[in-house]
Amino acid sequence: MGITITILVLSALFFVSGKVRSDVVALCALIALLVCQILTPEEALSGFSNTVVIMMVGLFVVGGAIFQTGLAKMISSSILRLAGQSERKLFLLVMLVTAGIGAFVSNTGTVALMLPIVVSLATGAGMNPGRLLMPLAFASSMGGMMTLIGTPPNLVIQNTLTAAGYPELGFFSFLPVGLVTLAVGIVVLMPLTKLFLSKKQEKQERKLGGKSLKQLVSEYGLASNLFRLRVPLESHIVGKSIMELDIRRLYHISILELRRGQSSQKRFLKTVTQKLASADTVIYAGDILYVRGDADPVSWFAEAFQLEMLDGHAEELTPRSNAALDFYDIGIAEIVLMPTTKLLNHTIKEGGFRDKFNVNVLGIRRKQEYILHDLGNTRMLSGDVLLVQGAWADIARLGREDTEWVVLGQPLDEAAKVTLDYKAPIAAAIMLLMVVMMVCDFIPVAPVTAVMIAAMLMVLTGCFRNVEAAYKTINWETIVLFAGMLPMSLALEKTGASEYISSTLVQGLGDYGPTILLAGIYFTTSLMTMFISNTVTAVLMAPIALQSAIGIGVSPTPFLFAVTVAASMCFASPFSTPPNALVMPAGQYSFMDYIKVGLPLQVIMGVVMVLALPLLFPY
Repeated sequence: MGITITILVLSALFFVSGKVRSDVVALCALIALLVCQILTPEEALSGFSNTVVIMMVGLFVVGGAIFQTGLAKMISSSILRLAGQSERKLFLLVMLVTAGIGAFVSNTGTVALMLPIVVSLATGAGMNPGRLLMPLAFASSMGGMMTLIGTPPNLVIQNTLTAAGYPELGFFSFLPVGLVTLAVGIVVLMPLTKLFLSKKQEKQERKLGGKSLKQLVSEYGLASNLFRLRVPLESHIVGKSIMELDIRRLYHISILELRRGQSSQKRFLKTVTQKLASADTVIYAGDILYVRGDADPVSWFAEAFQLEMLDGHAEELTPRSNAALDFYDIGIAEIVLMPTTKLLNHTIKEGGFRDKFNVNVLGIRRKQEYILHDLGNTRMLSGDVLLVQGAWADIARLGREDTEWVVLGQPLDEAAKVTLDYKAPIAAAIMLLMVVMMVCDFIPVAPVTAVMIAAMLMVLTGCFRNVEAAYKTINWETIVLFAGMLPMSLALEKTGASEYISSTLVQGLGDYGPTILLAGIYFTTSLMTMFISNTVTAVLMAPIALQSAIGIGVSPTPFLFAVTVAASMCFASPFSTPPNALVMPAGQYSFMDYIKVGLPLQVIMGVVMVLALPLLFPY
């Protein structure tokens, strides 16, 4: 028992100091329990197969897909319109919406749904996401207190009461308690988050060596003469290759790319295909051509081949405001020629960029001059910067030719930021399916199964650029931290430490009246939940609370409610509940952030609930 408590205390000290990574501390504690033979290898590693940990992995993937498809941005834009420019309104909306969802969906699932939305909200409002993410996690736990199914400890005390012969609790018996916790949370968190969580924005800003995709489009004026032309079935262009059309010579315009829809039977799996325009590309009916050039030649080309000009009236010979380059499959990047390159004094056409690397050269930046026309015959000079366009995989290949040129910036990092917005409806449908499976009892699917199904569907339906992108959304530090600390609760239970501590504290307070005993049970549960999962704490403390109340001749209902509230309202530790752990990486929180914000809230919540519970459920 003493060794287990010592390991627990040392772990807590290292967590608070922040000098060692949290996941390393958790693994060291786990190894110490193994070396001291307190846990068997199977018990020590049980956290990595725990359903909550597996669910967290899946939820990281689901949340990443919601972000990648732009669904988070769409939803957040709607909420942002309601909040306007007011940070206070935005804070209240996040708290209320999260608590409302958390009343019916598991708090882990609620955070997974809301996390990407809230990050997008904060970015759109110019706020530090950390200001909203910790309140998000806490609000999901507060919402769980509003209904019987909101959080597992609620079911634990329900079972304890009914097993002892007391009436069952109703579905909304918890609602008054949940409303009190939410009100306290809003009042306390609003000033605390502003004080402690608003100064990290500068640390989060990062500067890359290159320019964003939007900056490159603007700098080279790619959108200034960009038109979209749809190819109808009766057009003379159907079935011809771009080489046959010879439009660069005849009209002095160029086709940058084609957009092609998939057949209806594959529509769910892929809705848009971007195709780089090459000499041998054959044009089909229904294709949308992205054409760059002056307005008059584009209009003549469209008229000659019976093409439909999109985004405006055909007679308006001005660039279409809605015509814009997207970068789903095709991207752009800058490369600067090395002084030793073999390409010097060769023309772009002779450079063979299209044949060797499957990329097009869209422009040349030479000192302060931009060359955008007649590129094929332009000779390359030392120091020239070429703007190239191609599939992201082909752009990645350019970086390997480091003796010829240097790729500027981090084009693949920029590609990762591009939202696959045409996949947003699919992501929304999958997210809704996951929620329905988790909420509806008549669907025989466990919550962890629902999350795994949703995560796999996000990958299979192309809501990520590739499988590697899905893996990158998982924060392994958080997973290892949580999985490493879960067996600690088993060690405390196995050695009898948790039962000894709780029963000793509670028995010592029994003679001082029901309110003092209630306070003892509440704060003992609250303390234990900082190091043990809330469900395990509720299981350990519920029978003790029941017997303590019966022993002094009062109703056990307020005492059992004290157990479930204290077990669920644990805010001073990142690994006490899955929501706290889920928001840790996105908010860039340290262990001390939870102490600064969560501990005062946890203490104030305890004081309020000790006074409120006897009023809501009389002795």
